[in-house]
Amino acid sequence: MTKRKEFETVILEVEDGIATLTLHRPDKMNAFTGQMMHDIIAAFDETDADDDVGAVIVTGSGERAFCAGADLSSGGKTFDYKARQADGGEPGHETPEDLQRDGGGRCVLRIYESLKPVIGAINGAAVGIGATMQLPMDVRIAADHARFGFVFARRGITPEACSSYFLPRLVGISQALDWCYSGRVFNADEALQGGLVKAVYPKEELMDAARAWCREIIDNSAPVSVALTRQMMWQMLGADHPMEAHSIDSRSIFERGRSPDAKEGVTSFLEKRKAEFPVKVSEGIAPHYPFYPKRSFRWPEKAE
Repeated sequence: MTKRKEFETVILEVEDGIATLTLHRPDKMNAFTGQMMHDIIAAFDETDADDDVGAVIVTGSGERAFCAGADLSSGGKTFDYKARQADGGEPGHETPEDLQRDGGGRCVLRIYESLKPVIGAINGAAVGIGATMQLPMDVRIAADHARFGFVFARRGITPEACSSYFLPRLVGISQALDWCYSGRVFNADEALQGGLVKAVYPKEELMDAARAWCREIIDNSAPVSVALTRQMMWQMLGADHPMEAHSIDSRSIFERGRSPDAKEGVTSFLEKRKAEFPVKVSEGIAPHYPFYPKRSFRWPEKAE
């Protein structure tokens, strides 16, 4: 049975444990707007809260584009948020604090905090925020006709959407600077060679490959273990010392080791049968875990 929810700029469908989040502005090559930021954040709130969701695929409508970057219809004011606010603004910059925030970054931080694995199925052009929103996704795969570009320097701005954090960690500092200094658009093969994507497929095979990746996780792994592993791995990218990982690993294995999931995992292995993990993400993720999501996509509160 398919569950479907349409937002203004995205479509969220859930079928057989897989949520597919489709950027849906096909007449604009799925260009990013403030409303799309809000819709993506709301969609990930939905997938986190839905125990029927085991993994999330993010893709774009049509075959031309995943996301062609920021909507440039405001012309020279596109990146001048203060000027656009004076003209009436758009969803995404509702307060003076929001006005100073990069909407792509708010979107990326929400994806980063997802409790479910996320795969980007890049089905066409992905430039600007279309490239940087992929970076906190766990795996990115691309159609063979997809193209990528970190084009900010060519627009007179700088990398956004937390890409100065994510991109060097994913592909290395030299490759990140090469792509960002030049702002050139490159093909899927270069993205594969540079480590931005895991695999390249003919366009007609892309979604089947993404679903196969999701199924491997959903059919074999404990959902709570996957959710915690995702938080542990991503957050430890910024650790100063392996002792931080040791602390988190120790607390996590202590909590998980006494859970019904751990008993089922061992028993099913010994009995040579498929495991049926009983604990749901909504039940098994709690603030006593030191790496529980801190909702960091919210702007930090000012000190009193």
